[in-house]
Amino acid sequence: MTPDHIPFIDLRPGEDDAAVRSAIDRVIARGWFVLGPEVEAFEAEFAAASGASHAVGVGSGTDAISLMLRAMKVKRGDEVIVPAITAAYTGLAVILAGGTPVFADVDPETLTLDPSACEAAITSRTVAIVPVHLYGQPAALQTLQTIAQRRSLAIVEDCCQAHLATCDGVPVGTRNAGGAFSFYPTKNLGALGDGGAVITNDASLAERIRRLRNGGQTNRYVHVEAGLNSRLDDLQAAVLRARLPLLSRWTTRRRALAAAYRRLLAGAAGPERSRGVRPLEARDNGHVYHLFVVRSSERDALQAHLRASGVETLIHYPVPLPRQPAFASITRDGVPSEPGAPRGDCPVAARATQEILSLPLHPRLTDTEVERVSTAVGAFQKGRILA
Repeated sequence: MTPDHIPFIDLRPGEDDAAVRSAIDRVIARGWFVLGPEVEAFEAEFAAASGASHAVGVGSGTDAISLMLRAMKVKRGDEVIVPAITAAYTGLAVILAGGTPVFADVDPETLTLDPSACEAAITSRTVAIVPVHLYGQPAALQTLQTIAQRRSLAIVEDCCQAHLATCDGVPVGTRNAGGAFSFYPTKNLGALGDGGAVITNDASLAERIRRLRNGGQTNRYVHVEAGLNSRLDDLQAAVLRARLPLLSRWTTRRRALAAAYRRLLAGAAGPERSRGVRPLEARDNGHVYHLFVVRSSERDALQAHLRASGVETLIHYPVPLPRQPAFASITRDGVPSEPGAPRGDCPVAARATQEILSLPLHPRLTDTEVERVSTAVGAFQKGRILA
């Protein structure tokens, strides 16, 4: 790695270093590592920060989605609608809960769940919708809520990339059944390992998830139902507590960086532009920019050009869920899906996954680095390579 290389992300502690180390030392000194006081304190603090009445710490964002669906008694044969572009874990969580994921196409400008495609995918077996606040952009919740209410369906929000995001001014995860969050190290609020949480305003739902995450126990060694072993440990909870007070400022920085990218990229190409590169549309000011994603019909060439210019990029996500081999055996109406294209076509998602590219964006990225990335993108659009 050269000194002027711009990495996609840097996961080493920065301004939070002292607080994180102190939190770790505190847990070690106390000697309580699972479902202890750090978890309890973090749950209360994260619920307050997220605008919810309850938060339940679990092992991962995947488990957060799955446990919510299980707590809502999703059973074998029940269908749950999932957008075609998201991390595969969203669909896998439905399977872990016992349901069947049904993939619906996405909005061509935001890549979040398309309400029309969602409604078209509903059958008599549909019980829930899992909209994903993709890249930190809130999904079209108001329209989806109207559909869900009309069809008597639950909504479980995948907020794994959307810490502190709002939709029409309302915190995500607070106006439906609940929201699932991930604390994977790359997230806007990241731990030093896996972790997740459910937020909800439903006290009974929160209580059942607390029971399910701990093997279905009501008392020590008394298991009233078949739960999981999915507990946020105290070490990660303590790290998250150290970082949570910084999250609002980090979110403000992410939004400022995204605004700079939009401004610089809009003027980078000039009138002779020959290779279009455009950011995804932002429809809600509550966007928290977990990722900054652009589209180009020459995505692979753009990525190679940026790599040669010292800029690391990633693709989130190169394979739409309907084309993931893991879902190839899913059946609907008793007919197995064709390998490579299960559960019907999602043409918007199929095209988008060939064009999307994530540029570096994190709170420690400098203004100069944003300018360098934007200049490199502009050079690509003009058809020349930076010296």
